[in-house]
Amino acid sequence: MKIQIINGPNLNLLGKREPGIYGSEGFENFLNTLKVKYPAIEFHYYQSNVEGELINAIHKATDEKIDFMLINPGAFTHTSIALRDALLASKTPFIEVHLSNTKARESFRHHSFITDIAVGLIMGFGADSYALALEAAHRYLKTHSSH
Repeated sequence: MKIQIINGPNLNLLGKREPGIYGSEGFENFLNTLKVKYPAIEFHYYQSNVEGELINAIHKATDEKIDFMLINPGAFTHTSIALRDALLASKTPFIEVHLSNTKARESFRHHSFITDIAVGLIMGFGADSYALALEAAHRYLKTHSSH
């Protein structure tokens, strides 16, 4: 099973940026924990602060026949129709993931341009949001034999 994790802007600062909201661990450390826990999964990870590079990563995931994506678009969640269009074009199922509960934050973070096209949305559990999304993706793929 191939899982692509895509993180958007400022997520390279995990462990340094607002640890009260985003935690004190860098994402690479958490990803290594996932790799140990799920050795049968082939993880692909990409992070960028640049919208176009995230779009390219989504396109590449399609070319590489990724089975499922977990995507945290960061602030692009609330602004990027281009990311939405790339996700629609990819036809790769995905879960929208957020470390914080965006609904409990500033009102401009309440709207997402991708939630309605995602398989699901998991947020508010810090880095565990990714682990929960991974479990959900695994179950989804087991019940949807076309992937």
